[in-house]
Amino acid sequence: MTFSEENYLKTIYHLTAISDSEISTNSIAEKMETKASSVTDMLKKLSEKDLINYKKYQGVSLTEKGSLSAKMIVRKHRLWEVFLVEKLNFPWDEVHDIAEQLEHIKSEKLINKLDDFLGNPTEDPHGDPIPNANGQIISIEKQLLSELNEKQSGICVGVKDTSSEFLKYLDKQEIALGSKIEIISKESFDLSLKIKVDTKELTISNKIASNLFVKIM
Repeated sequence: MTFSEENYLKTIYHLTAISDSEISTNSIAEKMETKASSVTDMLKKLSEKDLINYKKYQGVSLTEKGSLSAKMIVRKHRLWEVFLVEKLNFPWDEVHDIAEQLEHIKSEKLINKLDDFLGNPTEDPHGDPIPNANGQIISIEKQLLSELNEKQSGICVGVKDTSSEFLKYLDKQEIALGSKIEIISKESFDLSLKIKVDTKELTISNKIASNLFVKIM
């Protein structure tokens, strides 16, 4: 596959993860910031390679072959993110764009050795699961912080928003993966939360809470 084909396949994979229906051409175009006509041309190519199921005006879904290929791209991306954070000390808000470049390396042997070198991690620095060499994913029990009630506590296990701006905000507030978060109170007017992060108390908006995944304690 070309780099462009891999990017499309990965985009369809991510959109599929958050949708209960087939993926529209327009949603792919919006995600990739390109024209719908360009998306249509690429979908035809991917369909010819048996990577997607595609009929005009009926949406897109991954074939079994396409799903496995997409998982391998995601696997490479997330392993490289772990490497950049754990071994090269990159902050977690900088690694996505670099991993976007590294994920296109073709050597399966290199990626498997990288996986072993890192100790076979199951999650990337943002808490997202890393597919293994067979495409299997260990599911993580989690829910949004905004869904917790007062006096409930959880461990931060991931983020929904992986933008640099959001991750920098979390760093500023000293919220990281593994942080214990307790809901002290919830404001009924705007659903903002007063929380305790380890030993520090602060107030966060519902928007922030809706982008943090926790595992209930």
